[in-house]
Order: sequence, then structure tokens, then C-alpha cells
Amino acid sequence: MSITKVKKTELIKTYKSSDSDNGGSAESQVAVLTERIRNLTEHMKKMPKDEHSKRGLLVLVNRRKKLLAYIKGRNPEDYESLIKKLGIRK
Repeated sequence: MSITKVKKTELIKTYKSSDSDNGGSAESQVAVLTERIRNLTEHMKKMPKDEHSKRGLLVLVNRRKKLLAYIKGRNPEDYESLIKKLGIRK
């Protein structure tokens, strides 16, 4: 259900906001959360009665929602490009 260290590093490299970014930027955090949400969504399709994982999924979605709101308030152009790259919303 969780992502591998290699996949996480790859996502951070792809979505980092600057050369010195090690995964702390909101953009890279959203990318990692999106991958975790996709993995957990696939798990929930197989195991619909897994209430603990359902709660974890909701926590991840809400965390991503808050980070996206932060990015949108800071720079709407970055927000639009990020959601298009990740294939979420619109």
C-alpha cells in the first residue's frame, strides 16, 4: 500500500521546486501523497470493508487538500500546472 523509497525519491526529483529541495516543498509533498492515495485507493477497491485503511485514505486526502489550498493561495499558476501534471481534479 505504501510507496517504495525509490519511487518516493523519483517523485521528489520530478516535482521539487528548487535544486536544494529534498522533499519538503509543498509540490513534492503533494506528489508523494497523490501516489500514496492512488495505491490506497486500489487497495480499497479490493478490500472495501477495511475501515482502518479507509480512515487513513481520508487523512491523506485531507492533507493533500490543505497543501493544494496553500499552493493555490501562494501561486495559482503553479497550482494549475501541478494538478495537470498529477492528473487530479479538473
